Amino acid sequence: MVIIKSISYDQSEIIKWILDLHVENHKIDCDCTYSKGNFYKSTGIDAPLYKFDIFPQTDDVMYGDSRNLPLNNESIMCEMFDPPFLATTGKSLESNDNNNIINKRFGVYPSEKELHQFYIDSMKEAYRILKNKGILIFKCQDKISSGKQYMSHVFIANEAIKIGFYPKDLFILLAKNRLVADWQVKNQKNARKFHSYFWVFEKKDKIIEYV
Repeated sequence: MVIIKSISYDQSEIIKWILDLHVENHKIDCDCTYSKGNFYKSTGIDAPLYKFDIFPQTDDVMYGDSRNLPLNNESIMCEMFDPPFLATTGKSLESNDNNNIINKRFGVYPSEKELHQFYIDSMKEAYRILKNKGILIFKCQDKISSGKQYMSHVFIANEAIKIGFYPKDLFILLAKNRLVADWQVKNQKNARKFHSYFWVFEKKDKIIEYV
């Protein structure tokens, strides 16, 4: 018997574990940040019925904003959400160093406020389209931005609870290597993040009392 762990170096393994534990039919119905579909290519994970992206890259992907999806209320059981986690403006978007490679690879928002409001609005939309006991899989990452520590996975959990989600599980994706910008090497003041998170939120009225 294989014990499902909370950590892995393989995101496909984590997604399979989430589906095994928390999704009865083991399928993702909707991916609203589909991009090129790397979650599903040669991984054994079935591609979702609904594939959306704000910048569709293939013919089988529909335009869709995660804050306003063309789906009915309570129409799906599982949504995948893998949004940008960076926010920046200015010269860093024009440079040719590793910093801008990271920006281009993962996408950026103009400000932290807009980025985190995007998270809230997208979770509200997920809550609308998910059936009762439906699952939102939210991939996210903490970061240092402008010298400030953003524990985004904590913010996301707190806001999800306000919306009505129950934080059912949390997985940590470990990284063996990470792109590091030149300035991060020269002026390091915090530990470099070598992990990201997969939150598993359930649409369910369940309150956990700590004190």
